[in-house]
Amino acid sequence: MERKALYAGSFDPITNGHLNIIERAAKMYDSFTVAVVVNPNKKGLFTIDERVEIIRRVTEHIPNVSVDKFDGLLADYVNSNGFAAVVRGLRVTTDFENELQMAQMNARLFNGDTETVFLMTDPEYSFISSSLIKEVASYGGSVDGLVPEYVVSRIRSKLEEE
Repeated sequence: MERKALYAGSFDPITNGHLNIIERAAKMYDSFTVAVVVNPNKKGLFTIDERVEIIRRVTEHIPNVSVDKFDGLLADYVNSNGFAAVVRGLRVTTDFENELQMAQMNARLFNGDTETVFLMTDPEYSFISSSLIKEVASYGGSVDGLVPEYVVSRIRSKLEEE
């Protein structure tokens, strides 16, 4: 039986921290899906479709990774797709508090034996967040080395458009 896992988030933009979690977690499962959560109340730097395309591009070297998008409850998406695990990355202790609360709620909503799996972020990336990347880039600061090279160019292009 194929073991499928999911890594869901806004990924606006995807960072090297996210990519590190994806690369490590993909080794643990037969099939690994990265899914962009659609939140109509949030205006992102990139559209949902742009994020999906960017993630596909920066994960194309990982053969068992697919990219999708969804809206609504995470548990509904998990249940309808038969994921064995939901992977979450942890940077700092405050992440753990928030993620634990969500994991416990999701455990009540998941069908079957779906588990939430926490992976510690590589210390090299523990300070990086998508929000911080957007803020630094919007003021002209360098985000080189914090996001994949392709993402650096996409951020620059997007900010020039605006």
